[in-house]
Amino acid sequence: MKDKTIDYILRTTWLAVQKMYNEEAAKFESTMATGFTLLSIDPEKGTPSTALGPKMGMEATSLSRILKTMEYKGLIERKPNPEDGRGVIISLTECGLEKRGYSRDKVLTFNEAIRDNISEEKLKSFYEVAEVINDMVTNKKIYNQND
Repeated sequence: MKDKTIDYILRTTWLAVQKMYNEEAAKFESTMATGFTLLSIDPEKGTPSTALGPKMGMEATSLSRILKTMEYKGLIERKPNPEDGRGVIISLTECGLEKRGYSRDKVLTFNEAIRDNISEEKLKSFYEVAEVINDMVTNKKIYNQND
């Protein structure tokens, strides 16, 4: 993989992980996107809808579609936000909590498998590299908006 570009490695690795998670999620009549959303919602207090998009790094339109599907499937419910009359709190239903548990188990299994096969030193380097890439992209240190 040495002659591959960094973005190629990131993209193909992420697509492989995404495919793996979608295959696992399908066993529970779910998707990776639904599992990620379930894991991003506070299981006890719920999460304000306005905080969910930024927390997940998703655009409002994409998140809106996922939430609509999840509500239809009975995984979440929307409740008025007592602190902001204009907003809603997204809360997990019993079914949502159960599916969240499946998602959590799958993520922990993945992490454990990776940790069993990669040294702490290499993982630390991986996290450091990912952090630098994320910072550079997020803060537009590669391509300036004025270019």
